[in-house]
Amino acid sequence: MFFIILVCLALLTLTTLVHFEVLQYLTLKLPALLIPRRTKLIVVIFGAFMAHAIEIVLYGLTFFSFAHFFALGTLSGKGGISLMNCMYFSTETYTSLGFGDIIPNGSLRLVAGMEALNGLLLIGWSASYTYIAMERFWNSTSIELRNS
Repeated sequence: MFFIILVCLALLTLTTLVHFEVLQYLTLKLPALLIPRRTKLIVVIFGAFMAHAIEIVLYGLTFFSFAHFFALGTLSGKGGISLMNCMYFSTETYTSLGFGDIIPNGSLRLVAGMEALNGLLLIGWSASYTYIAMERFWNSTSIELRNS
């Protein structure tokens, strides 16, 4: 059980660092990009999406490793323990969609619960960042329009 908690804390730390680095990179590089402001917002959305995709993959690989190599739990449902099923389960857990067609058993239940909470926080962070980016670029656009 202690090992599972350590892995959950490591995943929480790693996904937070991934998210921070992606958003920090966007913050530093976006103002210098010579593209229209609307396009900068698309870059923000795709950047946040890529961060989430990386984080989902990290959890999916953990589910697969725990179930396939360490026998620390299983995923019940159609398809069994495959990498694709683990990625699918990770995506629906991270986004709190929870179809219920795949159910974690054993230690995977704790990891799934942590992923859902982690995903909720990181999705909220992306939403907040996107709002701030939109506000910054829209305010710049309206100032330029008033000055011309």
